[in-house]
Amino acid sequence: MNTKKLKIEQLDNKFDLLSPLRSVTISDEGWIKTIRSSIGMSFSQFGKKLGITPQSARAIEIRESNGSITLKSLDEAARALDMKLVYAIVPIEGSLSDLIEQKAKEKASEIISRTSHNMLLEDQANDSKRLKNEFEETVAELKREIPKYLWD
Repeated sequence: MNTKKLKIEQLDNKFDLLSPLRSVTISDEGWIKTIRSSIGMSFSQFGKKLGITPQSARAIEIRESNGSITLKSLDEAARALDMKLVYAIVPIEGSLSDLIEQKAKEKASEIISRTSHNMLLEDQANDSKRLKNEFEETVAELKREIPKYLWD
């Protein structure tokens, strides 16, 4: 088994574990404010745990809610709340294998279409069965090789 395929399978296994999290949403306030206020921790207490002023603690919440917080700050804030930051990037839908297959089909369609057009211009058009076979072979090759141009 090639290493690319093995890595993809390993990632897909991890994504399977994380897939229930795709439906988790948080308010516009962000995790920090939601958790801090839910447990009744004041800005002063939160700031003290972080070693910063209450105003700076509030600024952290604002940065999280507007998407400008760093992962380091988010991790520190989580620890101050006796929590753990869990960071992941997951496919929007399905698995990494599904994404590769989708991209391979799109690229194969592009390639076959271009080739078919050129052959038609040369009066050498292919029948639909041959085009379907060529498409399937191209998809399989693209999935196996995962060339860099697949992502163009």
